[in-house]
Amino acid sequence: MALVQGVLLQGQSALGVVRGVTKGPGGLPMAEARVVLHDVENKTDRAVLSGADGTFVIGNLRAGSYQLTASKAGVVSPSIAVQLKDGQSLTVEIALAQSSGFLKRLYKAYADDWNGAAASGPEAPRRGPPSPLDSPPFPNSDWSYGGAPEIGAPDTNVPPLMQALYGGPHGQAWEDSRVKVYGWLEPSLNLSTSHNSNSPSAYDIYANRIEFDQAVLYVERIPDSVQTSHVDWGFHLSGLFGTSYRFTTNEGYFSQQLLEQHRQYGFDPVLEYLDLYVPQVADGLNIRVGRFISVPGIEAQLAPNNYVYTHSLLYSIDPFTDTGILATAKLNDRWLLQLGLTASHDVAPWASDARPSGTACVSYTFHGGDDNVYACANGLNAGQYAYNNLQMFDNTWYHKFSSKWHMASEGWYMYQRDVPSVFGPVRPEKGTYGAFCAPGQVRCFAPEWATVNYVEREFSAKNYISIRSDFLDDEKGQRTGFKTRYAEATLMWGHWVGTTVLLRPEVRFDHSFDEPAYDNGRRRSQFQLAMDAIFKF
Repeated sequence: MALVQGVLLQGQSALGVVRGVTKGPGGLPMAEARVVLHDVENKTDRAVLSGADGTFVIGNLRAGSYQLTASKAGVVSPSIAVQLKDGQSLTVEIALAQSSGFLKRLYKAYADDWNGAAASGPEAPRRGPPSPLDSPPFPNSDWSYGGAPEIGAPDTNVPPLMQALYGGPHGQAWEDSRVKVYGWLEPSLNLSTSHNSNSPSAYDIYANRIEFDQAVLYVERIPDSVQTSHVDWGFHLSGLFGTSYRFTTNEGYFSQQLLEQHRQYGFDPVLEYLDLYVPQVADGLNIRVGRFISVPGIEAQLAPNNYVYTHSLLYSIDPFTDTGILATAKLNDRWLLQLGLTASHDVAPWASDARPSGTACVSYTFHGGDDNVYACANGLNAGQYAYNNLQMFDNTWYHKFSSKWHMASEGWYMYQRDVPSVFGPVRPEKGTYGAFCAPGQVRCFAPEWATVNYVEREFSAKNYISIRSDFLDDEKGQRTGFKTRYAEATLMWGHWVGTTVLLRPEVRFDHSFDEPAYDNGRRRSQFQLAMDAIFKF
């Protein structure tokens, strides 16, 4: 329980004061409790210890929104929202209670989320125009770009695991560190007219099965890119186990599981990188070093980052992750520029197929934030055949029709040079296909191009639909193993339970125009009913 009383200081400075008393579980004053006042706007903290009589004073405060908490070994208080006016003096009584067990706190976090009783505070400050989208139900609030945190946007993600940790005896230390540990579990089901394989449909390549797609754990610290006063840093470590590992595998990162052993289930350390954020350069510069998601595109490898459970044909054969360095500079609210150097696509720098490769992207937002164009030349080098050494030119266009409707469109062109012919003496590398070259050619130029469009309709914070149409021309068959054109159409309904459980049932139809390519080359067409469930922790 907290009592708050306010008195305006007449004739004094415009700076305010928060004073009060901390009380223990028995209602008596508690000495040496750590009282933290968090400035919501500036994201800064001031901490004091209560005196022998439980009293404390925090002065020289400007008008604004604050959050007040107190803790001592084994006891904590709930967060108290404080709105301080110019020159105001607030008196606060803070009641500390025994911290419940970790499992009880975790259960309460889920119960509050599913019942709509989760705590909410003032909207976090943001540097830049308002977000164009609602998240949830959509994966992102802003038009997305890869390789950096959303510069100028606050990190408001507090998953259930972190809520349970924040409520424990070391909760304040967790909050002060800004390190978060969280993840999700994703099982799936599909019913298909194919019998052996749904490929090149992804991620549900195993036909008519219940599968465990992803168990993912994140450990991360996101740099504060809202503030402009100091250099900040961040990091990200993650691991993925499940059938989805085949769509993140990089040569040199435990790749023998797929390339040599052909395991159905595997583990991949998907992302490991450091971020350095420098606010003094333009409107903010982020430098990322390590392994990160291949920069362009609407879709990503990690399940919650996508509109739909299964992935487009366009996505299923383009690069997955890169290792290197990428600089992202927000020039202003319209322009964003990225330049990077990587070891080429889907290979570790120490792998034999690594090639120094350049990446350059530009993002432009216009029409008051309703439109965004994001163009990338990704992983460029001489383009000689190697493991996934794709020369990629990609463009994404996002458009918001209204508060409830928006779309996302993407197209790319890719190629490799001197790809071994499927009819020749040179064997393709493990995990890759040869090209259907002209008669007599031992190697040849192998291009492919694709386009996809998503139309999204929001019905509420709990429900949305996705309509996806997709076309791929694998001109030499080097990406799918079949020299053919493909088309795909999907209708999906996304339903949230709270903000921690997402169900995504879908209906999908695929067709191969020039030869049978589905069900391991047995069918031209394929029809699926599929669904996944994402459980966040």
